[in-house]
Amino acid sequence: MCAVNLSEPEGYTARGLRHYFTLGIVIMISALLALILFTAPTMEPSTPTPSLHDFSMTTIDGKSVNLSQYKGKVVLVVNVASFCGYTRQYEPLEKLYRTYSEKGFVVLGFPANDFGAQEPGSDEEIQSFCSTKYDVTFPMFSKITVKGPEQHKLYAWLTSEHKGVPSGEVAWNFEKFLIDQNGNVVGRYKSNVEPLSDEIVTKVEGLLK
Repeated sequence: MCAVNLSEPEGYTARGLRHYFTLGIVIMISALLALILFTAPTMEPSTPTPSLHDFSMTTIDGKSVNLSQYKGKVVLVVNVASFCGYTRQYEPLEKLYRTYSEKGFVVLGFPANDFGAQEPGSDEEIQSFCSTKYDVTFPMFSKITVKGPEQHKLYAWLTSEHKGVPSGEVAWNFEKFLIDQNGNVVGRYKSNVEPLSDEIVTKVEGLLK
């Protein structure tokens, strides 16, 4: 008579079961990690937020300058015109500039012929007008387009979304954008807001502290 082996098959011993259980756990964890890696979104490199200091412009006498030279300064950017009802603001703009320039403030003037064709002249004519009639000494730049399909990139940036500042196209000559020492837009003022108004002067003084 043959002897019957009543012992469990090797695959079903306690040791064997523990082996298969551990192997199953390892497989499950590996599959889960693979799924996470496969479905995780690809992290794109962050793009630095543009600032005033990223732009290069041409001065009214034809020199190329990088606006990064104004790092650390408070800047008031103004689109100007020679034959506008607000042209008289050249005088208070110059006074504002002279009052605070030694403390780190500068006005940048950008002639534009976008509103009522009120800046038709050449750069040379504009420069002569500003210096002889208003004794302008703050930096002036070559004529640009500040609105519409040919809008300069500087004004596309100025009029875009900035925290706490209204966005949208410039409405008229002598609209003003206030820029902090890091090149960020922190204020925007319509044409009828006078350069020496409390609204602007208080903000400038606050930034210069």
